[in-house]
Amino acid sequence: MSDVYDDEREDGRRKASFAQVAAFLWKHWSSQPGKLAMVGLLFGLAIAADLAMPFASKHLVDALTIGPTEEGRRAAAWGYGVVALLAFVFYMARNTGVRFHIPFASKNMERIVTDGFRDVQRFSADWHADNFAGATVRRVSRAMNAYDTISDTLVWFMIPAVAVLIGVTVLTFMQWPLIGAFTAATILAFVGVAYLSSRYYVAEPLKRYIKADTAIGAALADAVSSNATVKAFGAEQREQARFEGVVQTWTKEANHTWTLLTNAWVIQNILLWILQAGLLGLVLLEWGAGRATAGDAVFAITSFMLVSGYLRTLGENVQNLQKGIADIEDVVAYALERADVTDRPDARAFEPGEGRIAFEGVSFGYKNAAEALYSDFSLEIAAGETVALVGPTGSGKSTFVKLVQRLYDVDSGAIRIDGQDVRDVTQASLRRAIALVPQDPALFHRTLRENIAYAKPDAPMDDIVAAAKRARAHDFIEKLPFGYDTEVGERGVKLSGGERQRVALARAFLANAPILILDEATSSLDVETEREVQAAMAELKQGRTTIVIAHRLSTVREADRILVFDRGRIVEQGKHAELVSARGLYARLNAMSRGDLLAEEAA
Repeated sequence: MSDVYDDEREDGRRKASFAQVAAFLWKHWSSQPGKLAMVGLLFGLAIAADLAMPFASKHLVDALTIGPTEEGRRAAAWGYGVVALLAFVFYMARNTGVRFHIPFASKNMERIVTDGFRDVQRFSADWHADNFAGATVRRVSRAMNAYDTISDTLVWFMIPAVAVLIGVTVLTFMQWPLIGAFTAATILAFVGVAYLSSRYYVAEPLKRYIKADTAIGAALADAVSSNATVKAFGAEQREQARFEGVVQTWTKEANHTWTLLTNAWVIQNILLWILQAGLLGLVLLEWGAGRATAGDAVFAITSFMLVSGYLRTLGENVQNLQKGIADIEDVVAYALERADVTDRPDARAFEPGEGRIAFEGVSFGYKNAAEALYSDFSLEIAAGETVALVGPTGSGKSTFVKLVQRLYDVDSGAIRIDGQDVRDVTQASLRRAIALVPQDPALFHRTLRENIAYAKPDAPMDDIVAAAKRARAHDFIEKLPFGYDTEVGERGVKLSGGERQRVALARAFLANAPILILDEATSSLDVETEREVQAAMAELKQGRTTIVIAHRLSTVREADRILVFDRGRIVEQGKHAELVSARGLYARLNAMSRGDLLAEEAA
């Protein structure tokens, strides 16, 4: 069931390697060198104090064995002072280090999620069509928490554990080579088991668990965003069953993964027991042979408690680290992935003119298509001209306007607007010069004021109201409880289709762009609403170069020129009456739109 929401790469390769994840993390860490240095210094000081504690304990116990003599009291006082000082340094260094680590980590988390959002926004329409929005949202938001997991695991556990384990092993070996070698061998066995189990025993199940977690977000977004359709078909129970299937897959993967983790911990606990029994036994043998004092025994016991405290959580933290890396690798891959359409390094801002558009020998094909849609395609649209694009589905109409917006790059040839190659200017400046009114306007879950002013966020209220009036939207907005401050719901679900369309027109009026694209803008409206919207569009077209895509040919009869597309070519062009009398493809489409296809065929 969850495979329905699986948008992993089809080739199955990792989305980012461990080295790429490490480089990504270092880039963020090194962006705050001052805080990084303070965190390293203070946590390093805490590690040093922790590592010195077994030695301080040894000397304190050795002082106590002297007895309550003057020398014994003096040695005990020094030993006590050192132990107390080390404990104070340990706690104060950790506490102060955390105060530097909090703003350091939160700033990095902020940058990771905002950079992830920026990367997702720069990807093409094809990329977004191929990826579930819910899965993308879950991945970007999960990356922020993944960084928190990785950072905390390294700073609080992994780095201190490695430093203490190496330090204790080396110092023990210097005093008792046999005990040091035994300690080193046991620790290496423990770390090896932790690594191998994490790398080969748990890694793949953990990936499946994370994929199942992503599928939950994708399934939720898919059903919730289509709630109106669910209700229209009375399909709540069906969607509930479908979602439960996705969650059950997650439960299965979670149980399997967590059981494997528990199995790995059993082996690690056995190794801890071997270390405890072996270390204490060897020290007792040394004591029995007269080569170790009571303080040495305390050193061994304290060292074991210190080492085992880190080792006990090492396996768990290796797996936490691995899970954090798996959670963040999607966003790392987003940062590394090159967008299909990018601005050139020397791209300049587009300079709006009268709106003249020219296709010069353009060839273009979609990446998965067997052959190119356009081949050596040329066309000129004069400034201020209204051009209608008609033709069968898949004939190239929508592709034409997407190329004008530079949502795709041409394979060869050039598209020029007011003499400027669209590849030589920044995408943002180009698209600000093009106002789009689509068939189903997608509004933001924000106020009507914000939606109308989206092209010009700083527009004064008077301009917003004026645009709404020209779009025939002001009257219905004024009747709403909060007027222009009314929130429209996700994708504008609180408004009717005609109301959303008029809001989109108001947005286009306010944008005041020299080029206007009307993409099936009235196809889903009732007759009365269509009249109002048509009147608003007629006013909006004035003084602008307008491209109209329409299947309802009644909406294009007044166009200056009608272009008839078929398989990426313009097979006819002219005014409505001319094309009808030519009895070609347009005449057949016109007959179909009027419902008299049979009569047309009989003629």
